[in-house]
Amino acid sequence: MVVDHRSAEFHDFFERHHAELARFAWLLTGEAGAADDLAADALVALWQRWDRLRAAENPLAYARGVVANLARERIRSATRERRRIALFFSRGPQQTHGPDLAAVVDVRAALDRLPFRKRACVILRHAFDLSEKDTALALGISVGAVKSQTSKGMAELERILGPHAAGDVMTGRGTR
Repeated sequence: MVVDHRSAEFHDFFERHHAELARFAWLLTGEAGAADDLAADALVALWQRWDRLRAAENPLAYARGVVANLARERIRSATRERRRIALFFSRGPQQTHGPDLAAVVDVRAALDRLPFRKRACVILRHAFDLSEKDTALALGISVGAVKSQTSKGMAELERILGPHAAGDVMTGRGTR
């Protein structure tokens, strides 16, 4: 099998960033099964534009934006579907995958209550430790919007979870 330089570059990008993109998708959607699919779909979109993107300053920021857009559409689609079938089925309790920690369940539920942009800003800033500039680049919004949405999102999480729990859990200190 002959592997060209372009394919090798993309394969390297895929290997370095797939897990992070899947984690980002999971944090946005709360669906472990969908996270890998969303990351894979984003990477397929990147591959189709790889000639242009590999020369870009930050292909990872573009990839995060693609994941955010795909996750937003998935959430919207799921919301529409739930509304359509709400009269016929009741929603059962959600199962969590991984450690059964109350803090993880609480944060997942609290994140689900945030509007999408606030959720994405909080996750990128606190769970992924991105700068305001990198978050803005990934989401295609201004740095000022990132500051505002992150601040408001964290305030909502603090209101829901308590002042110390929101920051601790988003940084991983509350889940160990």
